[in-house]
Amino acid sequence: MNFTKMQGCGNDYIYINGFEEQVEDTGKPELVRRLSDRHFGIGGDGVIFINPSREADFEMEMYNADGTRAEMCGNGIRCVGKYVYDKGLTDSDHITVISAGNIKELELTVEKEPGRPEGRGKVKLVRVNMGSPILEPTMIPVEAAGDRVVDEPILVEGKEFRMTCVSMGNPHAVVFARDVAEMKLEQIGPLFENHARFPRRTNTEFVELLDRKNCFMRVWERGTGETLACGTGCCAVAVACVLNGLADNSLTVKLLGGELLIEWDRDRNVVYMTGPAVTVFEGQV
Repeated sequence: MNFTKMQGCGNDYIYINGFEEQVEDTGKPELVRRLSDRHFGIGGDGVIFINPSREADFEMEMYNADGTRAEMCGNGIRCVGKYVYDKGLTDSDHITVISAGNIKELELTVEKEPGRPEGRGKVKLVRVNMGSPILEPTMIPVEAAGDRVVDEPILVEGKEFRMTCVSMGNPHAVVFARDVAEMKLEQIGPLFENHARFPRRTNTEFVELLDRKNCFMRVWERGTGETLACGTGCCAVAVACVLNGLADNSLTVKLLGGELLIEWDRDRNVVYMTGPAVTVFEGQV
């Protein structure tokens, strides 16, 4: 089986071309766990199959490292855009990708490689229309009263945190804190992920605000653990910052693996994410 290892801000996945490689659905969870293992496999935050689609130009079928299905990954979908263009599966710099029934629009920034003026270039940046943020607790889902969860207390192992919950196609709990770089996410992350208030578990973003246009974030992703970046998490953070009156509609989120620019168009209620997509290596397994 051929594969391509790609990363967006250090959020790395193994990409498999579903147009060419056929894997039975029943065997995918075990395959994903084996390939994602950083000691005995290729290593990655999960596996993404790029498949044909009737509803969009391409389908992104995404799995976490533990073999569970995931609805959306912002860094992952940017790499899908780069993959299909760089591999010649499309000639367009505007494409649509469907994941778990939701279609996203991608705008690809193509650059010629230095010293190689021939050819059509490769994708360097991708801007994704991530759609509208979901704030209704039952749709996120999170157990809560009212029509939004904004700066709401949550008790975790006897300690009170305050969270703002947003779904960008997958659930997020955004927690503002100090000294985020020093937090022990390997301890607190699983407690949030598996908290009783999140019936489908949750991703948790721990955020330190730098100013109204910049913040630093670390993320614990359900089914994977701490990752160097999370695109949907950055979108959720930007929305949470605005809802709490902490930031403007455009926010640069600084991550362990890089930076993402997030813009929330309040008039259209659409979130845009712009960031890099990088091919690491290719191989066979």
